[in-house]
Amino acid sequence: MSVLVEVCVDTTEGLAEAIRCGAGRIELCSALDIGGLTPSVGMMQRAAGAGVPIYAMIRPRPGHFVWSPDEISLMETDIEAAYRAGMQGVVLGASQPDGRLDSDVLGLLIARASNMGLTLNRCFDLVPDFSQALEQAIELGFHRVLTSGGERTAAEGADRLASLMEQARGRITIMPGAGITAETLAPFRGLPLRDVHASCSVPVLASGRVVDFGFAARVGRRTDGVRLRDLRAALADILTR
Repeated sequence: MSVLVEVCVDTTEGLAEAIRCGAGRIELCSALDIGGLTPSVGMMQRAAGAGVPIYAMIRPRPGHFVWSPDEISLMETDIEAAYRAGMQGVVLGASQPDGRLDSDVLGLLIARASNMGLTLNRCFDLVPDFSQALEQAIELGFHRVLTSGGERTAAEGADRLASLMEQARGRITIMPGAGITAETLAPFRGLPLRDVHASCSVPVLASGRVVDFGFAARVGRRTDGVRLRDLRAALADILTR
C-alpha cells in the first residue's frame, strides 16, 4: 500500500512541477501565503485534464470561516464554476461563530458540488469538539478531512490525528496537513495513513521594485520537486518499517 500525496499549488509552474514529480492529487488555490483562496476560472481550466485529480479550494477571502450570505452565494457560484471547468472535487469549510461546523451552510454548498469529491478544510481545526465534528463531517458526506489535529502542525497534533483515524474506522479519510515534510514524519509511524497534504515548497526571495511597490512579497514559496520526491520516499520508508 502507498500513501497518496496531495500537493497544494497556486501557480501553473507549481502545478506542472507537482505532477511531474509524482503528486497523487492537487489542491488548486490562489494566495497560498494566506492559506489558499479560490483559484481563478482560467487556472481551473488550465489544470483540468492534467492527469491527476484536481480539487479546487473554495474560500473567497482570508480569515475566519463564518460566511456572510453574500459570501455563501459567491461560494455556490465558484463551486459551479469548478464543476464546469472540470475539477474532480472541491475543498471547503464553514464555521459557526463558536467554531463548530456550520452544517446548514456546508449542506447548502455540498448540494452544489454535483457528484464531486469533497474535502473538509482546516476549519475543522478550530472546532471545540473534534469527535462530534468528525461525525458531522461523515453525516454531511465529506470524503476526507484535512486537519493538523487542532495544532499548529500535523506533527504536533499526531496523537489527536491517531484518535480521529481510529474513530473514523474507514468511513472517512483523515488527511494530515500542515508542516508535512520528509523530516517531520516520525510521529506518524504506525498510523493508517492513506493521504497526506503538503506544499512541498521552498522559500524564494524577491527584491527590487516589484517588492518596493507591493507587487510581490519579499519572501515567497515555490513548489519543489525534490521535496516532493523526498516526501514520497520517506512515506514509503515508514510504511515498510
